[in-house]
Amino acid sequence: MDHGSLQIIRPAYKSSAVRSDQYPQGNIPEIAFLGRSNVGKSSLINSLCQHRGLARVSGAPGKTQTINYFQVLLQEKREEEETRRQLYFVDLPGYGYARTGGRNRQLWSHFIGEYITSSPNLHLLFLLVDLRHPDLPIDREAYTWLADNEVPLQIIATKADKLKKNERVRNLAQIQKLFPTAFPPIAYSSLKQEGRNDVLHTIYEAVTDD
Repeated sequence: MDHGSLQIIRPAYKSSAVRSDQYPQGNIPEIAFLGRSNVGKSSLINSLCQHRGLARVSGAPGKTQTINYFQVLLQEKREEEETRRQLYFVDLPGYGYARTGGRNRQLWSHFIGEYITSSPNLHLLFLLVDLRHPDLPIDREAYTWLADNEVPLQIIATKADKLKKNERVRNLAQIQKLFPTAFPPIAYSSLKQEGRNDVLHTIYEAVTDD
């Protein structure tokens, strides 16, 4: 589809939740972001919104402990016409990291799985995979769970700027093979804004498919 110019405007923190009764009310479409701890979720959200301090970026894995909602407007400009769609970007806690053992080392907290399987407004989930490490078992475990639950998925291969071109091509092909989805993975660099337009168009398709 031929889209106009797409941008995310007026991003703002909305709320946090750990239980279903804390989800925002209404039927605003949600785009969720999930990935291994420190894979670059917050950097990706900030990059899409062009707002460096919107989602907190931390060098310490496992810092995000709640489901965080950010209210945004998806703006489409086409010639003289402009449309705006209200969305939520949903930043989910990273999986695969815990300071303590035992039950805390499960793939992710129960409330994350509850959100993914029960939120009535989830239109698309971006599963982030570090392009430098395309075959980590924990990412494949997360993908399998998501696929088994028929979650609408798009893979984003983060930190693309940290690889040479031939390594990127090889690793991206490996990710596409290991994490098959309806559409090929998108290589993304938050530092260089590479892949941003592809992700914005993917979001547009997800929220206008009805």
